[in-house]
Amino acid sequence: MPRLVSHPDEVKIVSRRFGKGAARIDRYLKLGGYEAAKKCLAQEPEWIIEELKASSLRGRGGAGFPTGMKWSFVPKQSTKPKYVLVNGDESEPGTCKDHLIFLHDPHAVIEGTIIAGLAIGAKLGFIYLRGEYRYLLEIMEKAVADAYKHGFLGKNIFGSETEFQIITQSGAGAYEVGEESALMESLEGKRGVPRIKPPFPAVVGLYGGPTVINNAETIATVPHIIAMGGAAYAAVGSPRNGGTRLFSLSGHVERPGVYELPMGYNLKKMIYEVGGGVRGGRGLKAVIPGGSSTPVLLPEEIDIGMDFDQVGKAGSMLGSGGVVVIDDQTCIVEFALRTISFYQHESCGWCIPCREGTDWLKKSLTRFHGGFGSASDIDNIQYLAENMLGRTFCPLGDAAAMPILGFVKKFRKEFEEHLGGKACPFAKHLDLSVV
Repeated sequence: MPRLVSHPDEVKIVSRRFGKGAARIDRYLKLGGYEAAKKCLAQEPEWIIEELKASSLRGRGGAGFPTGMKWSFVPKQSTKPKYVLVNGDESEPGTCKDHLIFLHDPHAVIEGTIIAGLAIGAKLGFIYLRGEYRYLLEIMEKAVADAYKHGFLGKNIFGSETEFQIITQSGAGAYEVGEESALMESLEGKRGVPRIKPPFPAVVGLYGGPTVINNAETIATVPHIIAMGGAAYAAVGSPRNGGTRLFSLSGHVERPGVYELPMGYNLKKMIYEVGGGVRGGRGLKAVIPGGSSTPVLLPEEIDIGMDFDQVGKAGSMLGSGGVVVIDDQTCIVEFALRTISFYQHESCGWCIPCREGTDWLKKSLTRFHGGFGSASDIDNIQYLAENMLGRTFCPLGDAAAMPILGFVKKFRKEFEEHLGGKACPFAKHLDLSVV
């Protein structure tokens, strides 16, 4: 379980109620809770969407799509009901920030869902938690029940003539349902496999109705944006990347934890100042900047701002904000094997490039790390990964291929050191607790 940590450079917006008992509705109300929803109830839907656009809030689940723009895609008129869907299926290795929101501030998720419903004209919202978060589901369900008791949910929310209901749902432990269309399939009681796009959820989503799907952190940020104003929130971050981000800092670092830092915060500074540097005074070998699916960065590449644009220019992705620090005693080949083993296990098997590609990559890396590989295997591993990219129904294939490509291209020499039946050169020091 991630522990509460703190650092002077933090800008506490989303996390400002953490550790203050805000899971209880009375405390949440004393700390300014549900005021933003009341404010939005008195405004037109277009006003809410414009505030979100002004905030430059981009999706915190990984894709980084502008939230206000996504909401604006929902048609104003629809013959079918509209829905809001909160994606709390936080399953990306190296990421544990949504966990803290559900644990410490569940009403922020509820309030953000209400505001999203008001913005798009929906009467029903779903909050979907990953299967392994069953104990957090109890906290979330109590928060929803308390919101109903206070009249914040139901037929006439806040004493108005507006209706908004919320249903909570737990997954079954599948990484794949973190993909938005697979999540909708799961909610509809089907096997959690992705849909072919288009159509996109904003037009044809859950039960065929227009649907807004946002990550839990994105939704929990919305009430704070309404309270402080979109422009003020945008000013906290970097250009085109408004506000703050909950960064999950883990791996071989002295002070692991979840830190709320401004978008654009320097990655090198995050590791060495916020995180206290590499554990045990060892050297830094590599950094995974946005969860296990994002390409690796070398030590000379980490003097960059942590936002979607700057990390993208560096050749990786900000992803879910899961920063994994890897020290110089870690075997990258073994790290790659553990990474692909996860994606091979979690592939839904719906499309051939992902189903077969992840399996063959796992077999190849297993043989290679065991000392039975050949020089041609290195090129074959790269070839397999390259031929998965862009050829699957959902991003899981890319999520599996991109890190492997990064490992092979940037650490080819280390792969070559495993040739000729040699034992892993890092076997004496092996510590792969980072994955």
